[in-house]
Amino acid sequence: MFTRRQILTTATIAPTLAAPAIVKAQSWFAGYPFALGVTSGDPAPDGFVIWTKLAPKPFDPHGGMPMVPLPVKWEVASDDRFKTIVASGEAQARPELGHAVHVEVTGMQPDRPYWYRFILGSDMSSRGRARTLPLPSSSPASIKFGVAGCQNYEDGYFTAFRHLAREDDLAFVYHFGDFIYEYEQRGPDYDKDGLPVDQVRQHIGQDCFDLTDYRLRYAQYLSDYDLQAARARHTWFPTFDDHEVENNWVGDFDWKDAPPEIFRLRRQAGLQAWYEYMPVRAALLPRNGIITNAYREARFGDLLSIDFLDTRSFRSDQPCDDGFKTHCAGIDDPKAQVISAEEESWLTRNLTRAQTKWNCVAQQVMMMSLDRRRYADEKEKIYNLDSWAGYEVARKRVLAKMRGLDNVVVLTGDEHQNFAGLLESEGKPVAVEFVSTSISSGGDGSDLRAGSDIMFRNNPQLKFLNDQRGYLLCEVTPDAWTTRFRVMDHVSTAGADINTRATLTVPRGQPSISIA
Repeated sequence: MFTRRQILTTATIAPTLAAPAIVKAQSWFAGYPFALGVTSGDPAPDGFVIWTKLAPKPFDPHGGMPMVPLPVKWEVASDDRFKTIVASGEAQARPELGHAVHVEVTGMQPDRPYWYRFILGSDMSSRGRARTLPLPSSSPASIKFGVAGCQNYEDGYFTAFRHLAREDDLAFVYHFGDFIYEYEQRGPDYDKDGLPVDQVRQHIGQDCFDLTDYRLRYAQYLSDYDLQAARARHTWFPTFDDHEVENNWVGDFDWKDAPPEIFRLRRQAGLQAWYEYMPVRAALLPRNGIITNAYREARFGDLLSIDFLDTRSFRSDQPCDDGFKTHCAGIDDPKAQVISAEEESWLTRNLTRAQTKWNCVAQQVMMMSLDRRRYADEKEKIYNLDSWAGYEVARKRVLAKMRGLDNVVVLTGDEHQNFAGLLESEGKPVAVEFVSTSISSGGDGSDLRAGSDIMFRNNPQLKFLNDQRGYLLCEVTPDAWTTRFRVMDHVSTAGADINTRATLTVPRGQPSISIA
């Protein structure tokens, strides 16, 4: 048996011999090295990324790992019993990336499931399932996928992810961000009567500022088996929002007014941790403290194109000091932007290529400009300035690019509620927006918040509103887009049932919504 000193000495004297020695010394590991599970993501017609992270002691420094690279074997099979191995190899789990493993698998057949696993010595990971995309030249009869995000560990259990794992025949899951929350353990929560109650669960550690803080927070979240189940069962397209770094950050700005050169250090740590824990390609590795090309696209034959946006990295600072406020001049700033000029040009080209029957814009913050008033004594319209509503010139410019397409659906998160409504340009509907509720953020919720009747009255473009936790299921055919709002009654205790609160359908060629 090797001691830690012997292992590190071996690594110093003979680095090429250190990794095999550690792998053979299985008794050295103090726990199961694949404790944080497996997942797959960023699929293509010929492959996908498979991911794991070595962490025998997830809450210990460096996950309980020695500071040397380790070779991890991987296998991909065409069957769930691994009788037919179609690809295999070895990847380095490097300490610089927290011993995360990202394997970009190629050579697969389009539009079919595969199964994968990792091996370190005599330890084997759990089995994961991945799926490739259809060929661009194909004509799929339908595509079904999930939409989820906003999972505050302290606010509730991740039961919704267990239900999502059990949804059959999903091509992928789009995660719109807020995979973690960066806050330290908070004080009491409050019930519906305003009385103090304990948090459902409590964060380990302080506010996240450096890479160690963020790694610990991801380890805590991924120690939840409901989340692990959804990651193992489905292939993910992950994006990030604000809480992967700090609440409501944009560009070089944070809401605590840290100097930009200081905040960039925190952003760098948060985005590195996001990369380490997500099943994304090496192209999304942060460079110079930022992920310059987090936006990307996926195509499902001639049926559906999806453009995944980055609405944080290059956004102008929120006007009027952020928050929910009445109109101010900054909302109409012609120079303000939500996405970079390059990203906006890329999005415009993709939307107007007319290669697929449906265009989807998958992004993080609401595009509808809603009047947020909920009380009768509020006289002036209230805006959410951390949404597209705070950037009216940029919002109108993007919506104008959708005019005449009549096949655009926008998918959004961030709000911790379910919304559905019409996006308008010059008074005419040009697209439909579905906003997914949270997995747990916001706690149990209810069918409707107080004042929802006022919101409906002030927002004729708003067609559906709900305040329960859950996720979306979207099914797309050549003629219609159907979204099911899957919700639970509570997250304050584990094991809640899930049901479909509403089914909304959009006919192709007509930006409108029918509700069943």
